[in-house]
Amino acid sequence: MLIAAAPLVYYLAAMIAAWRFFRAERSRVLPSHTPAVSVLKPVRGVDFASYENYASFCRQEYPEYEILFGVNDLDDPAVGVIKRVISDHPESKIKLLVGAQEIGANRKVNMLARLAEEASFPILSLTDGDVRVGPHYLRDMAAFFTEKDTGAVTCFYRGIADKNLWAEIEAIGASSDLFGGVLVANWMEGITFGLGASITTTKGWVEKIGGFASIADLLADDYELGNRIAKNGGRVKLSRETVWTMYPAQTAGSFWEHQVRWARTVRLCRPASYVGLLLTHGLPWAVLAAAVAPARWIGVAYLGAYFVLRMAMAWTVGVWGVGDDVLRRRLWLVPLRDAIQFVIWLASFVSNRVVWGGVEYRIKEGRMFAAEAAIPRAEAGGSRHR
Repeated sequence: MLIAAAPLVYYLAAMIAAWRFFRAERSRVLPSHTPAVSVLKPVRGVDFASYENYASFCRQEYPEYEILFGVNDLDDPAVGVIKRVISDHPESKIKLLVGAQEIGANRKVNMLARLAEEASFPILSLTDGDVRVGPHYLRDMAAFFTEKDTGAVTCFYRGIADKNLWAEIEAIGASSDLFGGVLVANWMEGITFGLGASITTTKGWVEKIGGFASIADLLADDYELGNRIAKNGGRVKLSRETVWTMYPAQTAGSFWEHQVRWARTVRLCRPASYVGLLLTHGLPWAVLAAAVAPARWIGVAYLGAYFVLRMAMAWTVGVWGVGDDVLRRRLWLVPLRDAIQFVIWLASFVSNRVVWGGVEYRIKEGRMFAAEAAIPRAEAGGSRHR
């Protein structure tokens, strides 16, 4: 029963951390700093909003930047969408690059290395293919580089989901749960990792960590990029700017496969932190506490405290803070998502293998090793690698 109180304390801490961060950031005036930026976008496949996602980078209120798209081959469906964006935005500096040298098992990082070599400017903004940004995105990212100790800038993301139960449950996961931990970490000691939807850094910092080749065999490339920059003396900053990421309709099976893969990735790359996540799973602890409580009213109190504090934390972090509209409309799904997520947490211990891009990989100490055979069915969506 004492351990069951830990998630409740965590929910309170996350709400305080969210209030501190967003209240301070919304009142802060960022410096006017607009160095030229190269936007690197490795993409594979398309989703229900690819055109609008790509085009959003052409509408930046920013003086000088370029956009470099990278695909593995010309047969990729994204090629046609990219060419349409180029045609519709002749004022934008856009390049389409095809193919990349294989420097590791992570094909996304292989492409990032190619794009970075072709980039004209020292500041690099890395975003996933399914990310959409607002017009002030680059201005907010670049502002942090007036401080010499800035090694990387990362930011939150909110969902745009198809009208599909599983897509909506997945969409609310980050804003209602993951970001609470990010805010608590930022409050307590600062963050030492990157969030996959968006990381902005410089060529100089990438060189300091050994280039993209140093993370080309790692599955959690976004986490490792930020973490290695932090270990080399750069500060990872958390921006108030929030981007959007897409959640296409999916089946219960594909939802399960993706969530287990994501959970297994975290476990294999950060085993100690992953075990510690057990103390943030409020629902199973509340049910267990209610089962062993010496009096019925104590059990009811635990369940009530979980429901009130969990919903308050989800609303404070995800709705008031991040501004996630999917969570605003589907807040009632949070307890259901928590129940499913606990089962997924347990299921992640069954194997040390993940399927990504239609290929099965063994993971050892965070590194990817292709298994003996490929999985014939490619994963839908293409960019769901976070």
